[in-house]
Amino acid sequence: MDTADRAHAPVVVAIDGPSGSGKSTVSRAVAARLGLSFLDTGAMYRAMTWWMLANDIDVDDAEAVAIACGKPVIVSGTDAAGPTITVDGQDVSGPIRGPEVTAKVSAVSAVPAVRARLVELQRGCAEVAPRGIVAEGRDMGTVVFPDATAKIFLTASGAARAARRAAELRAKGVDEATIASMAADLDRRDAADSSRETAPLAQARDAVLVDTSELTLDQVIDTVATLVEERAQQPSAV
Repeated sequence: MDTADRAHAPVVVAIDGPSGSGKSTVSRAVAARLGLSFLDTGAMYRAMTWWMLANDIDVDDAEAVAIACGKPVIVSGTDAAGPTITVDGQDVSGPIRGPEVTAKVSAVSAVPAVRARLVELQRGCAEVAPRGIVAEGRDMGTVVFPDATAKIFLTASGAARAARRAAELRAKGVDEATIASMAADLDRRDAADSSRETAPLAQARDAVLVDTSELTLDQVIDTVATLVEERAQQPSAV
């Protein structure tokens, strides 16, 4: 992608897909390769959930969550080389990945007021990205960035996603009992995210489907980066 072109029309790449499809790893690598900012929107929802739990908000009470969601100050660092997430100035990159947050994030994410607030923050991150941004999540192409330069929907078989998530957790030293519990949670989260009334997980009509089940990580990164470069060169790219 030509730098001059990007200066006139910053690139926005929307990458959606279910848990374990490789969104975060691929999105971050593509952003780094193309010199773009990176936004992990799932981390923002996890940060909101973490704050709710830490402040004893009943996350199963949608009204209570809606009332409280305007209070935390959530800041996402968008440097692909070292993305950060803070809540009220506290680094929560570790705590938000725990099983308690994982079990409750779908409930918090389903609250319209939460999504409205975080969508505003997500669009704000894109607006200040100097050369463009790669944003990954579940409604990037359908809701947050409907006019994105490139839209990709990453997917993989249930077995492949479960195996990847287990390997990722083992690498972090998570015990096998917790791994089994979190792996079993994948299907529940997919069902909840796909069936929620507000901004459900869905492939945008104009998104390119990339099944990563039988591809290596490098192959997926190459595929997505090529798609982005091709879309960015098209006159209609936003």
